[in-house]
Amino acid sequence: MQIGYKLAAEAFGPKELIRQGVRAEQAGFDFVEISDHYHPWLDVQGHSPFAWSVLGAIAARTERLRLATGVTCPSVRYHPAIIAQAAATLAIISDDRFTLGVGSGERLNEHVVGQGFPAVRERQARLAEALDIINLLWQGGYQSYEGTYLRLEDARVFDLPPKLPAIAVAAGGKQAAELAATHGSGLFATEPRADLVETFEAAGGSGPKYAEIPVAWAPSAEDAVREAHRTTRWAVTGWKVMAELPNPVNFEAAAATVRPEDVADKFVVGPEPQPYLEAIRTHVAAGYDHIVLMNCGPDPDGFFDFYTKEIRGAVS
Repeated sequence: MQIGYKLAAEAFGPKELIRQGVRAEQAGFDFVEISDHYHPWLDVQGHSPFAWSVLGAIAARTERLRLATGVTCPSVRYHPAIIAQAAATLAIISDDRFTLGVGSGERLNEHVVGQGFPAVRERQARLAEALDIINLLWQGGYQSYEGTYLRLEDARVFDLPPKLPAIAVAAGGKQAAELAATHGSGLFATEPRADLVETFEAAGGSGPKYAEIPVAWAPSAEDAVREAHRTTRWAVTGWKVMAELPNPVNFEAAAATVRPEDVADKFVVGPEPQPYLEAIRTHVAAGYDHIVLMNCGPDPDGFFDFYTKEIRGAVS
């Protein structure tokens, strides 16, 4: 079991994210995962740098820390040929420390290229085709592909790593969990759902299983809830909302009725280690072996110190 730190690319600029990545290794985290956004969820977050540049810089400044996208949509804003090339390059730069996390995307980030944002069924079909293309290109040589939605013409990724990265596919239901097994090599979830793990493994999946836990550390629970509500209240609106709205102003409206107590009900908050440890154990019991702590508190460095002193030794 490994514990990771979520780099919130919507909440910090690129240099600060790189600093946090280095700090995460020093604090004893096993890996960092970064969101791959074009826009933040809310304007108050105020950032959204290019995740791949940030990961490359962290790879160059760390030695053992593993890296992951959490997650990239390789089928709308990006063409999968670009992601196949980017992931292969990052795997080489990091000396086999990279996992490619992929999903079907959110309108918030994907609509910006002017191609619209398809309905759920088409999004999943496009993701399957994108993974076909990535896997083809990672076989080496020149490859072409003719799908219903995506095409590849006589393309080759020249720089391939000795060992290909794992591909962890985001899943919120049975179809996506099966896709993670048939087209990927890992699973990515945001809830401690044992049924997703069971579906993934029944379909032949045997790779890493990632799960995010939303937390907010601060010296007091009140301060933790206040900051999480200020910056991350969008997270309690549910996936049907999160996938469909186009801009931060829409999330501001959708989250207008979210109360601090709603955030406190969904997040692990405050300074005491026991709730964090219980949440980690719940996810491990559900079958996940890569647990990601997504801290939305006001003090990242305080959280790193807390992890080193109170969490790391208790879960190792």
